[in-house]
Amino acid sequence: MINSEDNISTHDKGASSETLALEYLVSIGYQIVKRNFKFGRSGEIDIIAKDKDVLVFIEVKSRKSFEYGSPIESVPLSKRKMIYSVAKGYLYVNKIENSEIRFDFIGIDLRGEKPIFEHIKNAF
Repeated sequence: MINSEDNISTHDKGASSETLALEYLVSIGYQIVKRNFKFGRSGEIDIIAKDKDVLVFIEVKSRKSFEYGSPIESVPLSKRKMIYSVAKGYLYVNKIENSEIRFDFIGIDLRGEKPIFEHIKNAF
């Protein structure tokens, strides 16, 4: 028997995880600014939000299995550099200066019945 989730694209799984992360962030008081911000060919930032007066760039990863590592282990240095580059692009495009910024990570463990969130502030 084929699991219906086996037919879901990686993009759709990512979007679903980002939706879970958005709901989590709103529940703890974050204001969502932008989702899936792209800057040229540099890449994409999953979520941009405000935590009080701090602009937060957030990478989201989920795992149904830890066979290939935990969610945070799937964010290598090259990915972090891309996130920095896209964040600079966001600040440039939106003419944002002198704003406190932060880079967070949200890992979502999907191995159980309910998702478990690991939110790391200042992750990078």
